[in-house]
This record gives sequence, structure tokens and C-alpha cells, in this order.
Amino acid sequence: MALRIKSRWHGEGEHGLAEIAGALAFIAWRLAQDKAINLHGENFVYDNDRQRMDVIIEYLIFQLQIMDRLAHQRLELSDEERQELILAVARKLGEIVEDNSLDLFGPGDHLQAFFHRINERAAEYAEYRYTDDGPSYPFLRHLGYEIQQIMGEEGENRWVIDQVMDKDGVEVDRKLSRAMMDLFD
Repeated sequence: MALRIKSRWHGEGEHGLAEIAGALAFIAWRLAQDKAINLHGENFVYDNDRQRMDVIIEYLIFQLQIMDRLAHQRLELSDEERQELILAVARKLGEIVEDNSLDLFGPGDHLQAFFHRINERAAEYAEYRYTDDGPSYPFLRHLGYEIQQIMGEEGENRWVIDQVMDKDGVEVDRKLSRAMMDLFD
């Protein structure tokens, strides 16, 4: 069953960047969860909940990169507005990751680890292009590579990079792009 994303505002009126950021974070979390579940449904194997959470985090970071590119290229937000939006989404995602990590893994510095990974990946993704057609092949390959590193290359998992690049990453971009445009409409 396909994941349904609600990305239209109910009622009229202006919505600030903080409100839009909250909606984007919620949508990104749902998309990341859906793709982590989808990998399992496609017979890829998680050894434990840590792997599953790390896959979700990689999808979240991928989506943050897409949001940043869309804010700049399509929405033409000013640098200040774009930074405010992306930081607000990252903070909200951090809260969600921390809450879920505390439930799954107990006490720990989950938030700092999440932000460290965002910063690390941001430098890596900065080298890849995002066009009107979506993320470039290297952009998608990087996501697939990082997820394959998490899940390992044993058995069926050696093909996870293909699933992520050819199907899941493309679908995440399509759904997130549409949702983001709708929220700013």
C-alpha cells in the first residue's frame, strides 16, 4: 500500500517558515520510515534496530539535502530564509530521532550523533548536483552506498544499493518535492 502524504494546508492564511518546517519534518520522517520498512519488504535484512534507525537517518539526511536544493532552486528563498527553514527542519527531525532512539536504545547522546552525521553528509552531498529532474546519479548513488554500508553486503543485502538508487530514492525525491511545493503554495 502506497504511503499517503498530506501536504495541503487546511483553511486559508499565511504559514510561517517554522510551521512549514514542522510539516516538512513530519513528512520526511514518514517517508524515511516507509522506505526502511519497504527495504525489509523487498527481502533485505536488518540485523537489529540500530541498523534500521541508521537507514532512517540516512533517508532523513538525503531529504534535508533535497529540501535545501529546492528552497534555493525552485522556491528562490533568500539565503537567510533557506537557512532558517533547513535549521528548523533539522531541529525538529532531531527531536523525532532523539525520542525514538531513547525508546529503542535508552539514554545516550542521540541528538549530537544525529547532528554530527548531518554535518558530515552535508559536506559529501555538496559535491552532487540536483536539477529540475531531481537528484543526479551520483547524488542517489551516495544514498545507496551509505545505506549499503549500514546493512552490509552479505546475501541479498548486496543489492540494496540498486533498490535505493533505482526506486526508493527516486520516489522519496518525487514525494518530498511535491509536498514541499504544496506547502509553500
